[in-house]
Amino acid sequence: MEFDKAKIEWLEFDLLQPFPHIKHGVFLRHGGLSQGKCATLNVGYGTSDSHESVLANRELIRKTIDTLKLIFPSQTHGTTAVRVTAKNQDKTFQADALFTTEKNLALGVTHADCQAAIFYDPVHEAIAVIHAGWRGLVQNIYARTLEAMQREIGTQPQNLIVCIAPSLGPDHAEYKNYKQDFPQEFWDFQKEPNYFNFWDLSRFQLSSLGILDKNIEIVETCTACHLKDYFSYRREKDTGRHGTVVALKG
Repeated sequence: MEFDKAKIEWLEFDLLQPFPHIKHGVFLRHGGLSQGKCATLNVGYGTSDSHESVLANRELIRKTIDTLKLIFPSQTHGTTAVRVTAKNQDKTFQADALFTTEKNLALGVTHADCQAAIFYDPVHEAIAVIHAGWRGLVQNIYARTLEAMQREIGTQPQNLIVCIAPSLGPDHAEYKNYKQDFPQEFWDFQKEPNYFNFWDLSRFQLSSLGILDKNIEIVETCTACHLKDYFSYRREKDTGRHGTVVALKG
């Protein structure tokens, strides 16, 4: 489902619509303050954009989500999953996944072609947001995040709802060195030589964890194919980053 407010546009997942206390969005590239190749709603540092524009764009998203605080980690393409609490929420996290049971605290990740996923555990009222590029998928960051939520909160896979944002599709996911970079089990997900369907791969990884198929929603929209709405690192190296954000409302 697509929404807009004051020129900011975002997507919401169908599977999360029955839970109005879950505020979330996959924010498209419109309605921000950035200029040039990062125009306009870029929320990623490490680009050609200015620090001030990124801060302002993140604040626009925080206001749209209507939470007291919005946290983005410093992403490393690893598998670290960190629980955010009232005590540590002011820290800078080196992680690719954040999870929490705190209310009115928004968690976000940045992405441009990589997958961004939201986990929701309705039994323990816990949320997570995850950045998963190909390196994260090779290391199975989805499994590592679930393990952390099981250990610290008690999350069980059969209760988990998983939603994955638009990302690089099989027509553009070319990896010529896949035999060196990917484990052999990934090779089955080639659509054609050197091109991979990471949407099917992610669904397979999630199902293998015990997550029910009916609780998995993957938006099969390729970021590289849609210049108007999406940043794409594969298409343009100098580009912005989207924000995918989730919060539990009090």
